[in-house]
Amino acid sequence: MNDRIRAREVRLIDSDGGQLGVKPLPEALSIARQLDLDLVEVAPDANPPVCRIMDYNRFKYEAAQRAKESRRKTTSTSIKEMKYRPKIGTGDFDTKTRQVARFLGEGHKVKITIMFRGREMSHPELGKKILDHVAETVGDVAKVEAAPKLDGRNMIMVLAPDRRQATKPVKGDGETAPDGDHAGTGNSHVTPPPPLAAASSNHPSPSPGAGPSA
Repeated sequence: MNDRIRAREVRLIDSDGGQLGVKPLPEALSIARQLDLDLVEVAPDANPPVCRIMDYNRFKYEAAQRAKESRRKTTSTSIKEMKYRPKIGTGDFDTKTRQVARFLGEGHKVKITIMFRGREMSHPELGKKILDHVAETVGDVAKVEAAPKLDGRNMIMVLAPDRRQATKPVKGDGETAPDGDHAGTGNSHVTPPPPLAAASSNHPSPSPGAGPSA
């Protein structure tokens, strides 16, 4: 820049991008100083080097602002978590699943956790049904990144935003859905799996030492 330029002559560009032709370096510097601007070498490997007349401090400031704005607009992706219970009711299922769809729409991954307690551990199929329902309900904006699996007393599944579906509108987001409808699905109603009590009646688990009922 300015006196640090070592070329004997330069191809000069004015502040508006106009070509001024090849000029001796002293003349190019003189033109820039008359305009109270800087002479900046923008293509040092050209023959002769290309220099542009500009306000260098303003150029650096605007470049920094553009970089800052670009970083600000970059989506910060994190992993959210939503917890369900095997005995979850329809209303809670709808509410939690709409929140899952919202997280996905914001670009976050979502870990879905089914929490088992006590005898619920003997019915992992109930948790699997809930996870399948969640994946189906938000299937227009998400894809299953990690399939359902047991992790201790929990069953987990990870959903990730499906960029291929990003341009498609999600029903229920910003509009009022009829009672029982799910956001982001065309189904009129999705019923969660039956609670543990119903399953237990079909699959009794007698306790050790327990005698026959009277």
